[in-house]
Amino acid sequence: MFNANLPNKDDLPTTAQLLRSTGVALVIAVVALFGAVLPAEYGVDPTGVGRVLGLTQMGEIKQQLAEEAASEANAPEPATVEPEVSEPVTELAAAAPSEEPVEELPVWTDEVSLTLAADEAAEVKLVMTEGAAAEYDWSVDTGNLNYELHADFPTGDGFHSYKKARGATGDTGEFAAAFDGAHGWYWRNRSGKDVTVTLRVRGDYSEVKRMM
Repeated sequence: MFNANLPNKDDLPTTAQLLRSTGVALVIAVVALFGAVLPAEYGVDPTGVGRVLGLTQMGEIKQQLAEEAASEANAPEPATVEPEVSEPVTELAAAAPSEEPVEELPVWTDEVSLTLAADEAAEVKLVMTEGAAAEYDWSVDTGNLNYELHADFPTGDGFHSYKKARGATGDTGEFAAAFDGAHGWYWRNRSGKDVTVTLRVRGDYSEVKRMM
């Protein structure tokens, strides 16, 4: 079944030859390790052969690169600083509601209302001293009146007229007494129908008098 010839005993290496071959191989391996592998891979050159052959420089470069790679791997990652995004500030200049000036209604000291029939007249006066001032406002509910703001002289020989008008529906103003006495309004209704007149006054006077 087996046709192969067995080797001759004399053709086989002797133990001494095997030991010698192993020793040579071991020497070659050691020389290669110290002369080529260590200088080329790790930059270690105990024999100096690696530097002559340029292998040491190669190993040193590899080691330097390996150290740099290790340093980068172990270095802490830089903290990522996110830029602050400032939200747009919308100044709602909360517009203060415009406060409209409140018109103060005048506070009148006295008020007199008279109803005059057609062709009827009436007179109301303020007792004042010379230089005293008074404010007034009068108006009618309908129609119109002829009027005069005046004062009778204390001597009884005439009167002083401040203002007058025909067909008036009202008047507002102020006057100062020209002398001591009674100063006021005379109205006559020429409208042909009943007219109610309302007088409001305030100021430096001592009395309001219905003269007629």
